[in-house]
Amino acid sequence: MNPNYDSSSLECLHTPRRVLMTADTLSSVWTYSLEIARTLCEQDVEIALATMGAPLTEGQWREAADIPNLGIFESSYKLEWMHNPWDDVRAAGEWLLVLERKVRPDIVHLNSCAHGALPWNAPKLVVAHSDVLSWWRAVKGEEAPPHWEEYRRNITEGLQNADVVVALSRAMLLEVKERFGPFRRAEIISHGREISFRDVSKQDFIFSSGRVWDEAKNIRTLAAAARELPWPVCVAGEKHDPEGKTVSFENVQLLGKLSRWQMAERLERAPIFCLPARYEPFGLSVLEAALAGCALVLGDIPSLREIWRDTALFVPPNDDVALRDTLQRLIAEPNTRRDLAMRAHDRALDFTALRMTSSYLALYSELMMPMKRGTTELAEA
Repeated sequence: MNPNYDSSSLECLHTPRRVLMTADTLSSVWTYSLEIARTLCEQDVEIALATMGAPLTEGQWREAADIPNLGIFESSYKLEWMHNPWDDVRAAGEWLLVLERKVRPDIVHLNSCAHGALPWNAPKLVVAHSDVLSWWRAVKGEEAPPHWEEYRRNITEGLQNADVVVALSRAMLLEVKERFGPFRRAEIISHGREISFRDVSKQDFIFSSGRVWDEAKNIRTLAAAARELPWPVCVAGEKHDPEGKTVSFENVQLLGKLSRWQMAERLERAPIFCLPARYEPFGLSVLEAALAGCALVLGDIPSLREIWRDTALFVPPNDDVALRDTLQRLIAEPNTRRDLAMRAHDRALDFTALRMTSSYLALYSELMMPMKRGTTELAEA
């Protein structure tokens, strides 16, 4: 395995003309998919993006409209981590195979795992953005109950049939290999982001973002720590889970789901970004916060340690007292805060959309070479 290709350009021997990519509209997979599409479209690669989970919002349609050579195929099929999704997952698979015959892609890039088992004609890579079983152990402190066994079978079949499995971090790769491996081949390709922020004055507040209903984001611990903080804590993100239930927390300002432009404005003005996550395979919101010049306070978990190293402060995810003390220290020490923000920003510059997309393009190129198809060698972690 060759973790994180470091291609300096998008020039490859076998550049695809057309890629069929799947995406869900409810998570950071949407942003990730647009970053890849935007960079590939600059190289005249056509992207057919098949979306699932929920209809696109007006804001998402506007984002997609900015990208030439991007075609959207919209659906509302349930995602594999949702409640009782398997009829929808099977129907989505039939729909995707029809799309493949229509689009005739050179590569199929799947951002959902179960569909890796479909009888695709084009070479296929599957990106393991997250999985319920590792989420459950990290969040609940125990293995997932038996009713997730069908999920395990479907994800295992999908990943083991992929030509390549991609994970966003080494920590995530180890998790999925433990539960669903072995794989034909595995690679690590980190997220990348191209986003511009204004140089504006920071204000006195702490910011966080993510799906508020997701226990992995651990907003509950942040809310507990916020009781004794002199600065307000603002949290952006969806408060309604896919089943329609709403969560709320005291001591923090829940802003709801913000547009891309509203999110950028908050990040520009936030001096501290806090995500005491229990589970986070990469953390695209953390990358955006670092690019915006925020000091980072993060949950002390392997993936975030791997990515941010000594450029963030880490706190045990369930220790609200330690979190409070760490945030109070940063509030009281502006020089420490600014130094931490600068180090995080410098680290964030390693994670560019060009580097990410170059890595995928190198994989596409290899998979399109006939001698690379059908290899049975197992990747080593």
